[in-house]
Amino acid sequence: MNTDDGFDPKALLATLPESPGVYRMLDQAGKVIYVGKARKLKHRLSSYFTRTAHNAKTKAMIAQVHDVQITLTHTEAEALLLENHLIKELRPRYNVLLRDDKSYPYIYLSKQKHFPQLAFHRGSRRQAGRYFGPFPSAGAVRETLNHLKKIFPLRQCRDTFFNNRSRPCLQYQIKRCTAPCVGYIAEPAYAVDVRHVEMFLDGHSNQVIDELVQRMEGAAEALEYEEAARLRDRISALRRIQERQYVAGARGDIDVDVIACVGRAGLICIQVFMIRDGRNLGNQTFFPQIPEGTSEAEALYAFVARHYLGRAIPAQLLVSHDFEDRALLEEALARDAKHRVRIHWRVRGERRRWLQMAASNAGHALAAQIATRAGMERRFEELQLALDLDGMPERIECFDISHTQGEATVASCVVFNRAGPLKSDYRRFNIAGIERGDDYAALRQALERRYTRLKRGEAPIPDILLIDGGRGQLKQAREVLQELQVEAVELIGIAKGPRRRPGEETLFIAGRPTALQLAPDSPALHLLQQVRDEAHRFAITGHRAQRGRKRTTSVLEEIQGLGPKRRQTLLKQLGGLRGVQRAGVEDLARVAGISRSLAERIYQSLHG
Repeated sequence: MNTDDGFDPKALLATLPESPGVYRMLDQAGKVIYVGKARKLKHRLSSYFTRTAHNAKTKAMIAQVHDVQITLTHTEAEALLLENHLIKELRPRYNVLLRDDKSYPYIYLSKQKHFPQLAFHRGSRRQAGRYFGPFPSAGAVRETLNHLKKIFPLRQCRDTFFNNRSRPCLQYQIKRCTAPCVGYIAEPAYAVDVRHVEMFLDGHSNQVIDELVQRMEGAAEALEYEEAARLRDRISALRRIQERQYVAGARGDIDVDVIACVGRAGLICIQVFMIRDGRNLGNQTFFPQIPEGTSEAEALYAFVARHYLGRAIPAQLLVSHDFEDRALLEEALARDAKHRVRIHWRVRGERRRWLQMAASNAGHALAAQIATRAGMERRFEELQLALDLDGMPERIECFDISHTQGEATVASCVVFNRAGPLKSDYRRFNIAGIERGDDYAALRQALERRYTRLKRGEAPIPDILLIDGGRGQLKQAREVLQELQVEAVELIGIAKGPRRRPGEETLFIAGRPTALQLAPDSPALHLLQQVRDEAHRFAITGHRAQRGRKRTTSVLEEIQGLGPKRRQTLLKQLGGLRGVQRAGVEDLARVAGISRSLAERIYQSLHG
């Protein structure tokens, strides 16, 4: 509403009704900068133009307003739906915006009478068949399909391709399909795999594994050892899919999304975990654009409204923060989804654990984002200055050794670049052929194996080689690099102080006579500490896994309540000792005869 003298808010307010609706604020160029909804338009807009106690974001927005347009609605829920549509269409500057607005992907199983197809699907679900999901990302669907076709080799090709084959395709050659297109498998046998895929994706994986165990034992009794081995591998692979894709809940009929919001340093991270049939299908991370001064609760409310309106939604949402208009949002979501929707934030038991897991993941993702955006680059710059290097280092490698009184010695190598940890280049080395507890020999062996491979071109030579230790460890590293003729690498040993407190580390630099001690608040020291600590963590993880593999059999036999029969069932169901060790409490408790309390005892015995 413009006048010759500009925008007149009093004239606008005089014409507004006390009814629900949507308002759009426009700037001088006529561009919408904010969209909002209100139960009482006059009351809501009066709060903008008649009060002075606003935060910086709101003051900046009001200063740019040159016109306000309104749309009346019958109810506030209708206003919320319209607000959501306008925000998605107009993307106003001062609203919380989401970068990812795609629909979730599904796994699709067609319903042809002969040889159904299993495939990736995104978009409308109009074709006849079953849709499993939704999954948090296309990668989650493709990974699940990739694992499933190794176990249940159903065709994934399009009907046009399938109907015009005269010979098997490459998928048959690599054992990812049974070539139904040319009659290499009978329909009844194919139908068994179809049924097992449906059961598995419906959450009845235990029943599938039980059937396969029975078939494996029958094949072994009939002396069909190749078939028994094939079924054994199928059982093991199914368990691995469960570990990678699903975390089982206590009940199998739970459909809920778990949404946690964490804010820090002007950034917001929202983590969504999708629970379907009591299984965690994975998570998705969002970093929405937010106006300055937006609280976590405000960002969470905006996310739920924008993210779910107009798409599939479960009957329950668990959120980390309460927010205003929760009942109204439930009404709008229910109207849009055509089924009841409830939003809970005070929860107990398993649901509380899900929320804590989502919040923990959100905090971790946000910390990584902050470190990647700013901190890591600054730390590398400070390291160049602190060490007086000719150029900024691009790649740092760090080694650490872990063992328990010489048992199961493992060396770790972690890699950092200016974006942070480069986990694809991490390596572990199981050390053998040395005296127990000889850390120098273990370090030499790991360095020789690593840098022999780097000389062959497996990975780039680092600018800095960081060793967790003092002059002795540094000497071993210098001798190995000289023997392998690896040059132009800055060698640094980082040793803890007498009290072993962070900030008291001493740096020993090859070729320099005196040690260097950086200030406790030095970003360069923080970078070296981070790399050193990551190498230590990676080494300990590998050492514990190796030590556990050696001790698993005796530990299982010593667990109270786990007799020979239950132990045999556990090993069969989980695919051997490694499968038992990898399994979580929920996986163990799903095995017949294993109670929740016994599962917890088994887990504690294996993981200390």
